[in-house]
Amino acid sequence: MKKRTIISFLAIGLLLTACYYDKEEALYGTAATACDTTAVTYAGTIAPMMSANCNSCHSGSAASGGVVTSTYASLSVIALNGTLGHSVNWDSGLSPMPKGGSKLPTCDLAKIKKWVNLGAPNN
Repeated sequence: MKKRTIISFLAIGLLLTACYYDKEEALYGTAATACDTTAVTYAGTIAPMMSANCNSCHSGSAASGGVVTSTYASLSVIALNGTLGHSVNWDSGLSPMPKGGSKLPTCDLAKIKKWVNLGAPNN
């Protein structure tokens, strides 16, 4: 009887500690591994994102709201004055963009924020 009790306690102890050293990042991933913002550039990241989500309404001489996202010169102005970030994050006080569409994915928003925080460089 004593031998069974000791073995039972050992087995329960092993089961309770079996996942003790597993790291959450390894099991589920993290935002850092899911969204790489280390190499955000205007030409490689931001311009293609604007082309896919914004430029159909915000380019040329008849740009919606007079906001142009298709050129670096125009986009950098709204990036640095905060309009871009507030619009794409759907903050109150500005029209949420893209208008009539879904909010941009969290990773895209993080990339825009990173680019703006770097000073919106033309790279």
